[in-house]
Amino acid sequence: MAFVTANWNPLGEAFYRKIELYEMGWNLKDGLRECLVAAAPYGGPIALLKEPQRRSPSVRPQLEIYSSSGVAMASFPWKSGVVKQLGWTVCDDLLCIQEDGTVLIYDLFGNFKRHFSMGSEVGQSQVVEAKVFHSPYGTGVAIVTGASRFTLATNIDDLKLRRLPEVPGLQGAPTCWAVLTQDRQSKVLVATGADLFILDYAACTAVSPPGLSPQATSIVHMCVSFSYKYLALFTDSGHVWMGNANLKEKLSEVETKVRNPPKQMAWCRRPKSQQPSVVIMWDGHILVAGKCKDTISYHLEGVSILVPELDGVRIINGTHHELLQEVPAACEEIFKIASMAPGALLLEAHKEYEKESQKADEYLREIKEQNLLGEAVKQCVEAAGHELEAETQKTLLRAASFGKCFLSNFSPEPFVSMCRDLRVLNAVRDYTVGIPLTHTQFKQMTVQVLIDRLVYRKLYPLAIEICRYLKTPEYQGVSRVLKHWACCKVQQKEEADEIIARAISLKLGEAAGISYSEIATKAYECGRTELAIKLLEFEPRSGEQVPLLLKMKRSQLALSKAIESGDTDLVYTVVTYLKNEMNRGDFFMTLRNQPVALSLYRQFCKHQEQDTLKDLFNQDDDHQELGNFYVKASYKEKRLEARIGHLQSAVDEYNKAKNEFAAKATEEEMRLLRFQKKLEEEKGESLVGFSLHDTMRTLLAVGLHKHAEQLYKDFRVPDKRYWWLKLTALAEKEDWEEIEKFAKSKKSPIGYLPFVEICVKHHNKYEAKKYVSRVTPEQKVKAHLAVGDLEGAADAAIERRNDGEISTVLSRCSPSTDRALVERLNRARATAAKK
Repeated sequence: MAFVTANWNPLGEAFYRKIELYEMGWNLKDGLRECLVAAAPYGGPIALLKEPQRRSPSVRPQLEIYSSSGVAMASFPWKSGVVKQLGWTVCDDLLCIQEDGTVLIYDLFGNFKRHFSMGSEVGQSQVVEAKVFHSPYGTGVAIVTGASRFTLATNIDDLKLRRLPEVPGLQGAPTCWAVLTQDRQSKVLVATGADLFILDYAACTAVSPPGLSPQATSIVHMCVSFSYKYLALFTDSGHVWMGNANLKEKLSEVETKVRNPPKQMAWCRRPKSQQPSVVIMWDGHILVAGKCKDTISYHLEGVSILVPELDGVRIINGTHHELLQEVPAACEEIFKIASMAPGALLLEAHKEYEKESQKADEYLREIKEQNLLGEAVKQCVEAAGHELEAETQKTLLRAASFGKCFLSNFSPEPFVSMCRDLRVLNAVRDYTVGIPLTHTQFKQMTVQVLIDRLVYRKLYPLAIEICRYLKTPEYQGVSRVLKHWACCKVQQKEEADEIIARAISLKLGEAAGISYSEIATKAYECGRTELAIKLLEFEPRSGEQVPLLLKMKRSQLALSKAIESGDTDLVYTVVTYLKNEMNRGDFFMTLRNQPVALSLYRQFCKHQEQDTLKDLFNQDDDHQELGNFYVKASYKEKRLEARIGHLQSAVDEYNKAKNEFAAKATEEEMRLLRFQKKLEEEKGESLVGFSLHDTMRTLLAVGLHKHAEQLYKDFRVPDKRYWWLKLTALAEKEDWEEIEKFAKSKKSPIGYLPFVEICVKHHNKYEAKKYVSRVTPEQKVKAHLAVGDLEGAADAAIERRNDGEISTVLSRCSPSTDRALVERLNRARATAAKK
């Protein structure tokens, strides 16, 4: 604690500190000399390509990937073209940009993923320089070719190449250039001598930084801040200009007194800080330039690289990994010499309390008198988050906890949250993990992204422990980690399928939100079909099983699973797939073994594919259904010959099925059609397609009684049906004379009440009365009432002495007009009741 400020250096109103993160674990004989190096932000991995210009086929460059602590993660000889630039994506994938414009993508462990090209014209002029940048849309790549043309890809996951306009007067490579992200668009800032140009998709615009030193004749280096909001320009006069990236406002300009072009520049600015500062690196030393005219100089051992971060700059060389940053305000307030800030006093109070000194009370009283105890606790908690040494963190947190005891309404949440965050950060900063995140970076990155990074590095136990410790929802935390673990497990080809499937099942158990189908898909992609099938057995959702089984050409199993699910849409999906993949014979044989699928397919064919339905019946020798098929098909034919042909086929099939009734009915239909056609030709009446009933009714309506009679006899139409039909047809024509003849032709099988009713229905009571006398006694009351003859109805009812009929007649009588009739009926009812 006594030496917290030992590595602090003042610059204007701020202090800067250089903290050692790791002593690198790699063993590089020549350090980073003759190496192409790229380090991912947020404490990400480091890629080294040793001697990238070597082209001898016998001795190839070596591409190595390390963690930030120098622990080896991958190493392999580079067998492709000359690499001009290395870079990392936001997902920690390595980009290798070659001289011919090809970009190869590898994962953390050196496994090739894919490649893409920056354009066909690049292959001729070749890439002179390239940069990898991050924008709101993802990871981008920008290149400049030997023809002095820039090409930009804003998002490599949705590749759209943009060839930017030419820079006036530019021959060969520019002096320096950088990628800017402004107005949701990526642009390139190019320096040629003292001239600056901004290239966007449409135009090349000359710009001039305000307040640039007149001594400068050329801009030799530039860099953009981590957030792309600020820009720094280094001129040949040794001045470094700092301002907004839109080149509208100057923040400061500092003379470094070094005219040599720097090897690298990087912004070193904390979020919300008012101090602009840039780190400039030459061989052997770096310089920190800020708002004031002073600078801070640090000596470097060996070749180093600068890695810009959200809240500082990481410095990596052959032996050490350090962090250079502006001292956070909370740390400065507490640890600054002779500080009287509330946090500093609380820290001193806690120290005295541990010594059991009464001075602790004096310090506490001083803070309380100013009502700043809550502020003191907050300062200590915040400062603990910015410290990398565990002991310093503990000291600050103990002081915060001590001060919290004297506050009655202080929320414990910030303190508890910071303790959790620091425990996680200390775990991932460990040398074996090698992710040196600061608290600021951690909050910007979020827990989910950190878990993803641990998963990508296959640090599954640590990822699961962090999820459980932070109580992350299972489907976002532990389940997601286990799924990644399982996908990695299926790629271990040295283990048997059964062992891997059992291990995955035991480990995953009933974990929420895990899809076994995704794991099975990964196994299938690795060429382990049997393992994929075993894993699918654990997938409870058939909808997830079936598509993958079809993809694996296990159609029989897919069909069984679809049927078991009870989902008809899923069954139809499989059946459609089988139909397209198999020949017709095999397809039908497969369906015969699955009655449910066959039934559903028949339903489909009935509406969509009639010919296929016929083939299905033929395949099964189902003569009954074939007969039905031909009958239905006959109704769709317009020509009589074709219709009769289909019906004859139906008769043949019904005979084979030994269905005599259906065969005979179909033959009669054929006979009727022929009769209708003949009659149509002779009489001109359109009858083809009518039913027997409609045919006879039409014939009777047009007066062709003999032809109707012929149908009646030929087709053995029941007498009652024929009499009803003829009576109705004649009544509709109001052919009363013909009705009378018909009634006298022979005894009516339907009786004579229908004659009465049909006449009344057509408003002819006169004709109706002719048939009342012929009605049977049981129906006479009803007949008299139908024609409105109350006297006759009363006589019939009294004669039959039927109480129900008497009541019916009474209900029709009016007490005022039919008083005598009512009295007569009542007397008859009384007499019938006595007997």
